[in-house]
Amino acid sequence: MTRTDSPPAWDERTQLTTFLDYARATAVAKCEGLSQEDAVRAPLPGSPLMTLAGIVNHLRWVEYFWFEVVLLGGEDEGPWTDEDPDREMRIAVDMPLADVLREYEEQSARYRELVASHDLDTPAQRPRSNGRHPDLRWIVLHLIEETARHNGHIDIIREIVDGTTGD
Repeated sequence: MTRTDSPPAWDERTQLTTFLDYARATAVAKCEGLSQEDAVRAPLPGSPLMTLAGIVNHLRWVEYFWFEVVLLGGEDEGPWTDEDPDREMRIAVDMPLADVLREYEEQSARYRELVASHDLDTPAQRPRSNGRHPDLRWIVLHLIEETARHNGHIDIIREIVDGTTGD
């Protein structure tokens, strides 16, 4: 993924997709040079699921949920269960970081095509908990917010586990 927040055009779709791709690429870039040991370390005593691998895997599955389940109306085949609603973060510690990153990047490419092939006004097949059906525009905006928020977590955890800071 190219990491830039400067869109090649100023139309709404290009601006939205550029920012989502920038946020995605930032999550991946923050994991460059990270050891497997540090990728699965949870340095915050009160947050045992907050690992770098877990956060990236969470981002992967959040996109799956919003695009595949909510927008397209598919069956929810995510890793979470009623008994373990955060399982996507838990299982990442047993995965090689390279696999977590590869799966996230491959899925991002698929969803980039999905967004390009649908009008931003396309309503979701499934409603949110409030009964309203968001449109694709809202879903993309939500994913920008979600990814950017977790990039802040990634920044902090990366600095704690190995001292790496920066863009």
